[in-house]
Amino acid sequence: MAVSFQNADITFRLPNKLALKKFITTIFETEAKKKLSVNYVFCSDDFLLRINQDFLKHDYYTDIITFPLSETDKKVEAEIYISIDRVKENALKLKGSFEQELHRVIFHGILHLIGYKDKTATQKEAMRKAEEKWIKAFEKLN
Repeated sequence: MAVSFQNADITFRLPNKLALKKFITTIFETEAKKKLSVNYVFCSDDFLLRINQDFLKHDYYTDIITFPLSETDKKVEAEIYISIDRVKENALKLKGSFEQELHRVIFHGILHLIGYKDKTATQKEAMRKAEEKWIKAFEKLN
């Protein structure tokens, strides 16, 4: 199992890095019953906007983009890009902490790799419940 965290165009220090790596592994193995190799890349709004425009043909800011790179019966490989600017803004809008919003987005990417969708209202509700479940579980451990 490989979970890594990198920075693209910003300097960002992820709190609880080792605990998060272990917990992400737990989420994935519990939900998907597969191994995971994922690289999280923390970046700015502008960096993620360019990815959104170039690869998805979307011209708007987003907090996360998940790219599944390959999948077999036993393993999933992926890259997940997260805009720290967007996470900060969303935390302010939602009147929550930056750390909790960051965890929501980190877990959101993993849930997409497991198979959760968020296009319809029903899918969004299921995604949000799963995010909350894993945020609460992580907070209990830390």
